[in-house]
Amino acid sequence: MDDLPLLTIGVSLLACVLGVVGVHVYSAGRAQHQALLARMSQTGQPALPAGRRHRFRSVDRRLRRTGFGKRIERKIAVTGLDVTPGEYVVYVIGALLAVYFTVGAVFAPFFGLLAALIGLWGANAFLVWQRAQRTEAFINQLPEFTRVLANATQAGLAMRTALAMAAEELDDPAGEELLRVADHLAIGHTLDDALGELADRLPSRELVVLVTTLVLSNRAGGQVVTSLRNLTETLEQRKETRREVTTLLSQVKVTAIAVPLLGLSFLLMINGMRPGALDKMTGSVVGQLAVVVAFGMYAVGFFLIRRMSRIRV
Repeated sequence: MDDLPLLTIGVSLLACVLGVVGVHVYSAGRAQHQALLARMSQTGQPALPAGRRHRFRSVDRRLRRTGFGKRIERKIAVTGLDVTPGEYVVYVIGALLAVYFTVGAVFAPFFGLLAALIGLWGANAFLVWQRAQRTEAFINQLPEFTRVLANATQAGLAMRTALAMAAEELDDPAGEELLRVADHLAIGHTLDDALGELADRLPSRELVVLVTTLVLSNRAGGQVVTSLRNLTETLEQRKETRREVTTLLSQVKVTAIAVPLLGLSFLLMINGMRPGALDKMTGSVVGQLAVVVAFGMYAVGFFLIRRMSRIRV
């Protein structure tokens, strides 16, 4: 006990020394990093991308080793989202907990459990929707893409050079996807494999037709410029047709969302007129089964309305 003050002073001094050493090592590493970036800029080499600092790196490393994490990584890769599998899983878990407690407090604990299960499905549906949105945006850029390819090939450029030029001129997502194709071509991949991987990432009829045209023209030759000009006009017409169909079906899509929201509004109205009614209703097995069946019928109605309003152009 008499040596406790000396021991405290020694531990404090050791912590201060380690802190000073840590700051020195961090400063030296940062200075080396800045010097490396300066040398690369002087030699004309591209600087390292800054990017954002990703969170939950330990969770991400452990998750990538599992099959579940690899599946999530593949799904995120085709959406264009700047998020790691670890961040996605942590955000989903946090959102599910928030939904469970919020819905459970507003309605009843049983509804919180159902909302969490629906949120778990919604997390996967969000990735599917994000991929569909990215594919739709890429399809809208296809007429401009084919126009750039036609102009480049008419000027005598090779198809690889024309794809690299299109990657530089077009905005995202077309620019990012074509840059990936150009990188694959640069490291030795064939044009068939690079474009086939692009069609797998963003599946659509228009892109399949374009990839088939480019692959056949690359194999057998022929009038590539004429084919691309005709394809550009066709894609422009399909773009306008898709826009008209989307406008005509907007009311049906709103109806598919409004029907489940009306059901939730009725539950809130019942619980407001008679507080505790939802707790009593879900307090028995029969009431819980009735709620599950009702939610299932709303889900079936939602999917049927969405299915009937899905028109492929």
